[in-house]
Amino acid sequence: MADQSYFIDIFLHLDAHLREITNEYGLLTYLLLFAIIFCETGLVIAPFLPGDSLIFATGALAASGSFNLFILLIVLCLAAIAGDNVNYHTGHFLGNRATNRENIRFIKKEQLDRTHLFFKKYGVKTIIMARFIPVIRTFAPFVAGIGTMPYLTFVSYDTIGGVLWVTSFLFGGYFFGNLLVVKDNLSFLIPGIILVSLLPGIIAYIQSKRDPKGT
Repeated sequence: MADQSYFIDIFLHLDAHLREITNEYGLLTYLLLFAIIFCETGLVIAPFLPGDSLIFATGALAASGSFNLFILLIVLCLAAIAGDNVNYHTGHFLGNRATNRENIRFIKKEQLDRTHLFFKKYGVKTIIMARFIPVIRTFAPFVAGIGTMPYLTFVSYDTIGGVLWVTSFLFGGYFFGNLLVVKDNLSFLIPGIILVSLLPGIIAYIQSKRDPKGT
């Protein structure tokens, strides 16, 4: 129960915990941020890690001088792109084994199926669009690796998507983080960002329950 309360507190007060970590570990915080974004985008077993909210929070803290904005931009972009590349090659290595089984350990087939439908609807643009949708963001490069998408095509769209994703949330946090109303309510704003970013997945889940065959 204590561990659960601790993680809930991190979820609700991500900005405060980032300040504490930065004050204690200094430059090593950049390495931690790299690791979190890398795992959130690069490991299909870790779609639960913070992405949008973490980048926004670091941007807001950069506005107060806790982080160097330029270093953050480089570190987070590299993490996002490197993570997706690892994910792509993991999917390519597993191949059809990932689609022929009902459930691979820690990977639900229904999540793979939803991502396949996303690809079917939007094509290669999925690699860019998926950056802004939790869960789909984690599974899209994996599914691209399973499929027939050429690596050069993938890495081109993925680089564009990764840079757009990081810069939009990072600079959003940086510029809006200077506003007094944001500074005073950042602990409430971050959970709101998480909730809004999860809405597409929640809506898709409700629709899948209403229409199990998923047109």
